[in-house]
Amino acid sequence: MRLIQFENTQGQRRVGVVEGDLIQVVLQTTSTRELALAAIRNKRQLSEEVLARGTETTSQNYAQALDEGRVLPPLDHEDPAHCLISGTGLTHLGSASTRDKMHQQKVDDQAALTDTAKIFQWGVEGGRPPAGKAGVQPEWFYKGDGTIVVRPGQAFRSPPFAEDAGEEPELTGLYVIGDDARPYRLGFALGNEFSDHIMERRNYLYLAHSKLRNCSYGPELRIGALPRHLSGVSRIRRGQAVLWEKEFLSGEDNMCHSLENLEYHHFKYQQFLRPGDVHVHFFGTATLSFADNVRTEPGDVFEISIPEFGAPLRNGVEVSSDVFNAGEVSAL
Repeated sequence: MRLIQFENTQGQRRVGVVEGDLIQVVLQTTSTRELALAAIRNKRQLSEEVLARGTETTSQNYAQALDEGRVLPPLDHEDPAHCLISGTGLTHLGSASTRDKMHQQKVDDQAALTDTAKIFQWGVEGGRPPAGKAGVQPEWFYKGDGTIVVRPGQAFRSPPFAEDAGEEPELTGLYVIGDDARPYRLGFALGNEFSDHIMERRNYLYLAHSKLRNCSYGPELRIGALPRHLSGVSRIRRGQAVLWEKEFLSGEDNMCHSLENLEYHHFKYQQFLRPGDVHVHFFGTATLSFADNVRTEPGDVFEISIPEFGAPLRNGVEVSSDVFNAGEVSAL
């Protein structure tokens, strides 16, 4: 089952099940978060809660809703401050070589590359512990709250001080914290984590700065177990031409960490277990156009697709006009 959140032609929020070209509207439901919390309280799977509520066949065309920008991220919070966006890096086989390639001949301190290789190797050796056991912890980063999320089809707004506006094709895990302060995974979605790779390349310690950008995920939430092997395509379009295109792999067969281990090392922190909160966690990638010396421009369009996740995730890129100048902090 694949769920979406969308606005109908009257501008009202709805949750729907994607069925071919049409959207089956879930009855009496305006948000995936509310649906998930009800499922937890009713001790049901998310798909069971959908079936219990029922769906209505309408004339809502899915492709049209995407084209008109009416499809929302598949999980959000009415208060964006209660939606935490985070991620893990060096989780996929090949991600260390991609990172090193991105930094090669640009980083004078070779310890940065050595630390990258070390963390990756620790993941290979200890990132897939037996079920119920904790393995080695991955690289982790904070990206922002719900205010940084742009809906599928919308453009990323790269800040005026950014040195790069690059895609990162990833899978995301979507979670709600239940009344019992425990995390519940709703499912998975395509994600574009979007980062400033030139800033990161200057020094690995600038990674935290490079991640404070927009992101997007969806358009569909895939419920159920994640296939162990997933093959997708990441591409950049410039006008009518494809500027760059490459296969990317995901799923646990292509990762050095298990999903269970990545989830444990995020939710082991008590501040991430506040009832009612939403978490969107990016699981990492080994494929970047930046590593192939591609530089994006305003007007370019990113497209990320995996057949098992339905419609592709598309986002443009533009430069934000919002400027905060040095010296503008006022003393009280």
